[in-house]
Amino acid sequence: MGFWVNPFYFARKGLYENISILSNYIRGDMLDIGCGQKPYEKLFNSSRYVGLEIDTIENRKNKNADYFYDGITFPFRDNEFDSVIANEVFEHVFNPAAFLNEIYRVLKPNGMLLMTVPFVWDEHEQPFDYARYSSFGLKHLLEESGFEVIEHKKSVCDIRVIFQLFNCYIYKKTVTKNVYANLFITAFLLSPFNILGELLSKVLPKNEDLYLDNIILTKKKISG
Repeated sequence: MGFWVNPFYFARKGLYENISILSNYIRGDMLDIGCGQKPYEKLFNSSRYVGLEIDTIENRKNKNADYFYDGITFPFRDNEFDSVIANEVFEHVFNPAAFLNEIYRVLKPNGMLLMTVPFVWDEHEQPFDYARYSSFGLKHLLEESGFEVIEHKKSVCDIRVIFQLFNCYIYKKTVTKNVYANLFITAFLLSPFNILGELLSKVLPKNEDLYLDNIILTKKKISG
């Protein structure tokens, strides 16, 4: 169904597929930073799933997060979690080193961190959109903060990138407050480009230098 009505179909599909693959590494007590509506919770075989959000009026109203924080310090003990996921959050972090240090603090030794970070995407959630990271820049920041990269994947590294950006542009310029009008726009105006992008991706070569998202799995190294 998403193929016909989701203007961000390729981006969401790419994230879901890659997170599904890497979810097998995630176990035990799990923290979801910037959890939103916890869209990937069912993919993980965790014994405890904790959602964390910035403490804002809007996030309090949504009632999806289990805990809230001030944007600096997580309200958890040292070495509390076996796994952490941060999905499409890192670009909204103004001080990435401090953010990674907090994740390192609450992770148990050898705990796993799974992050997804956009590389090619429009500015969003303004004014809290601060950065885009290449695969090399992201790996460097993680290693500097004490994490060992286990696996790195690039999402949608083919012609579908162009079609996704085109659909994103059209949708944001035509979106209305009427949900039915938006469904009409996506179903009849944007879905043909989903079809064309999907078909062309089967015959045109990939380009590993142009992609939508970094999906990176790391492990907390034991210091000393």
